[in-house]
Amino acid sequence: MAALAALAVSWYASRRLQRSITEVAAAATAVAEGHYDTRVSSPRLGDEFDALAIAFNQMASRLQSVESTRRQLFGDLAHEIRTPIAVLVAYIEALEDGVRTLTPQTATMLRDQAGRLVRFSDDLASLAKAEESSVSMSYSFIDVERLARRCAAAVQDRYDAKKVALHVQVADGLPRLWGDEQRLSQVVSNLLDNALRHTPSEGSVNISCFREADRLAIAVIDSGQGITAEHLPRLFERFYRADAARDREHGGAGIGLAIAKALVEAHGGTISVTSGGLSTGAAFTVALPIARPREDAAPVGTTLTAHAD
Repeated sequence: MAALAALAVSWYASRRLQRSITEVAAAATAVAEGHYDTRVSSPRLGDEFDALAIAFNQMASRLQSVESTRRQLFGDLAHEIRTPIAVLVAYIEALEDGVRTLTPQTATMLRDQAGRLVRFSDDLASLAKAEESSVSMSYSFIDVERLARRCAAAVQDRYDAKKVALHVQVADGLPRLWGDEQRLSQVVSNLLDNALRHTPSEGSVNISCFREADRLAIAVIDSGQGITAEHLPRLFERFYRADAARDREHGGAGIGLAIAKALVEAHGGTISVTSGGLSTGAAFTVALPIARPREDAAPVGTTLTAHAD
């Protein structure tokens, strides 16, 4: 009887194991065919099998998220390209039909739309390069105050045109950074562009440079429209916009913050954002490690490779 009971238990366990393996195999086939909403149930055959089911479901969820992002990416790409092209085609046809004449205003508008396409193309190229597994860096000592004031000077005319005040505040005695000045300038410039888009006339934007323990922080703080809590975790994703219509209206493609994040992380730093909600403004803070280069480090201006994992 004991032998029969053992045989029955063994047969039952074998059947359950076979069903579980068959279920996982079928689910894997479904996922391979693009059905990323497929999930498997826990077989309750021990911790190892339960862990396998959990890992499979996590993989499927991740693939589902990636596919959703991919579809949104292509949709956003199509929209960003379609809008300026449609305007260009419409005006060119109107010029050909004699409905419009090539006035200075029309030429400016055509140039602006063409420039929008060029900027979008440049941003895509910058993002792809910044997110490569290895990014080429030209390291040198960087005076943070000089970097901040140069970035502010580069956008001052646009800030003045919108009547947004721009201030630079730098704490005393800050050490110099060791990094790629051109790439860090791009980070600050992207943050200033973003702040200007979301700050109304008569508002203000502050660049604040200060030290936090072993890190040097550069914060861009605006008095703009603010950001609600649910949008904060996703702001640095490619093509993500807290307000898609507003960003498109002002020429934002949703790439600048993703580029900034990739470049900051290539320097071993972090970038974060805080906001108290709508109408409270926002603060984007870049924190970079303060590290004295080794004696055998490459000299100023040498091109090195920094990994952006």
